[in-house]
Amino acid sequence: MENTLDNIKSVFTEEAKALLFVRDKISESFVKAVDLIASSAGKVVISGIGKSGLVGRKISATLNSTGTYSIFLHPVEAMHGDLGILKTGDVFIGLSNSGETSELNIILSSVKRAGCPVVCFTGNTDSTLARQSDIVIDTGVEKEACPLNLAPTSSTTALLCAGDALASALILKKGFQHEDFKRFHPGGLLGKRLSMKVEELMNPFDKTPAVNEKSDLATALKILDKKNLGAVFIVGDNKRLKGVITDGDIRRLIVEGHIKFDELVTSFMTINPLRAFYGSPVYDALNLMESKQITVLPVVDYEENVVGILHLHDILGKGELKFSGQ
Repeated sequence: MENTLDNIKSVFTEEAKALLFVRDKISESFVKAVDLIASSAGKVVISGIGKSGLVGRKISATLNSTGTYSIFLHPVEAMHGDLGILKTGDVFIGLSNSGETSELNIILSSVKRAGCPVVCFTGNTDSTLARQSDIVIDTGVEKEACPLNLAPTSSTTALLCAGDALASALILKKGFQHEDFKRFHPGGLLGKRLSMKVEELMNPFDKTPAVNEKSDLATALKILDKKNLGAVFIVGDNKRLKGVITDGDIRRLIVEGHIKFDELVTSFMTINPLRAFYGSPVYDALNLMESKQITVLPVVDYEENVVGILHLHDILGKGELKFSGQ
C-alpha cells in the first residue's frame, strides 16, 4: 500500500501539474472576458452547483473585495424567482466542469433574454454550457488528484485559480489601488494595515525603554518599570540594537534564582531580537507579532539603530486601527 505521506504529497504535485496544464490552455478568450466585465456597467453574476458553486461563492467574494460588484446566484433558486435579480448589462458566469449541469443549463436561455452575456468556466468545451456561452474559458484538467479520479480536486483547484486570475486581471484593468482596497474594507484590519507605516504608530525613541549595553540589570529594571511597555531594549553606540529583556525574561530569572542586579544587561538579554523596520507596513509588524505571539517590537532603521517602539496596543487601539473598525 502506498505510503500515506507520499500520497499526501502526490496530491500537491498533481494539482500543481493541473494548474500548469490549464495555464497553458489560457487564450484570448480570457482577455475578452476581462474586457467584457471591465466595460460593463452591471454586476457579475456567478452561478454553479455543488463544488463548483462553493468555488463560485469564493470567486464572487474576491471580486467584491477588489472593486468588481458581484453576486452568487444558485441555479435552483434562480429557477424559483431569483432570476429577477438579473439586469440588462450584467455579466453572467456559469461554472461547471462537465458543462452538463442541468440545473445551470436550464436557466441560460432566461439569462440571455434578460440581456446578460454569458461567460463559462468549464472543463468540457464541447458541452451544452459551452455551446450556449458567448465566451468559453477552458479549465479542464487531465485528471483529478483524487486517487480514484472521482472527487473534484484538481478541477476545483483549477477553477479557483481561474477565478483569482480573473480578479487579478480586473484589478490591473481598472487601476484598483491600495486606497480602493481600504475603502472596500472599512471595518477590517487588513485594508487599514495597507494604508499605514510603522512610524505612524510607534512611540519615538525618547519614549522607548532602552539602556546602553554597559548598564547593569538594576538600571534596566528601573527603565522597564518606568516605561511599562513590557520590554527594555539594549543598545550600543549610535543606538544600535543589541538585544532585549522582557517582563517574561525577568519572571523566569526570578523563578530560576539567576537574577543578579549588579551584572551587565548583556548577560541576560536575548540577542538578535525580532524587530520592525522604519518605513515598513504595519501589517508586517502585526503579522510578526501574531505569528510569534509577542506584543512589542523595537523599530529600527536600516542601520539597525533603534528609532522607536511598537506595541500591539498601538496597532489595535490607536487612530484607525481598532477592533471595532470605527
